Amino acid sequence: MLEVRISPSASKYFKKLRDKKLKDLFKKSIEEIRENPYAGQLKKGDLSGIYGYDFYYQGTNYEIAYVIEELDDGKIIVIIMAGTRENFYEQLKKYWL
Repeated sequence: MLEVRISPSASKYFKKLRDKKLKDLFKKSIEEIRENPYAGQLKKGDLSGIYGYDFYYQGTNYEIAYVIEELDDGKIIVIIMAGTRENFYEQLKKYWL
């Protein structure tokens, strides 16, 4: 399994979560990404190179955006952003580009 690093933006979002079950679903999703870094959907266009992994909870679509970075000693996963799907990619473009 690959090492996971979490950006300040994603970390801030995770800290704000109060729903324990939702927190657990994010943790489970990150573990799935660690086990299979290519589990997410590779984005195109402006967000080329970014993967998006989504899941549903109580009728709401949540998204995790991440990249797989190559280092001298292997690969790592960097969680860029997390949140609800609503306006997610617009916010990601502002943060990442």
